[in-house]
Amino acid sequence: MNTVQITRVDETQWKALADDVVVGHGDVFARPDGRRFVSIDVWDDAAFEPLATAMLAALPAPLRTLLAGDDTGALSRWERAGFVLERQEWEYLLSTDVVIPSPTPGVTVLPAGTADESELRLLDREIRAEVAAGPGWHTMPAEVRPGPPGDTLIDPSLYAVAVHEGRYAGLVRVVRPRGRGPARIGLLAVRAAHQRCGLGRSLLAHALHALHETGTTTARTEVDQSRTAAVTLLEGFGAERTGHLLHLVHP
Repeated sequence: MNTVQITRVDETQWKALADDVVVGHGDVFARPDGRRFVSIDVWDDAAFEPLATAMLAALPAPLRTLLAGDDTGALSRWERAGFVLERQEWEYLLSTDVVIPSPTPGVTVLPAGTADESELRLLDREIRAEVAAGPGWHTMPAEVRPGPPGDTLIDPSLYAVAVHEGRYAGLVRVVRPRGRGPARIGLLAVRAAHQRCGLGRSLLAHALHALHETGTTTARTEVDQSRTAAVTLLEGFGAERTGHLLHLVHP
């Protein structure tokens, strides 16, 4: 193959040509939380490096990309371009037809849309501050959605809340499907002072049962592979691993 030529098509796309034939293209897109993700597809391996070089030179850092966990060839190419592993993530599918565990003593779950909005927003800020001070929000699969400074609750009606010892202590965000597909459990989190008290189990059981009651048969979610407590919780509800994702970042 002759020398690869890279052309920027528009603000979000590049293409690679050899002998006036397109041999690959690269794309960039921004998630609602502002993080930029890039992807590169090539029909000749020689086009990957020139595309990556051109995109990295044109775009501000940091940049991220997602890969299937078993795609070792793609992983090697991105690593040679300077990307490093940021997170490994399991993808899960859960049936909503589950046996509901016995209620956890002292824990009450407020159904989605019934929590006090001001208390819910305070809980969300507290949980995010704890995550930021500990492992970092980059370890959480959930996106930080845009909104006013310090406000990430775009739609409070999506959240069910666990109340423990009189305090809002945990939350779960569920997005129902538009059609017949699975719902998405986008976030399940508990304040540090209330962990290991069964709140996560209560919240997940409530979310699945509420979906089942309205005819949704499955739910999908993702979890950082290193978060063993979350993995144990999901698999305790019979969650099936459906995929393995690698999150890479170019700092």
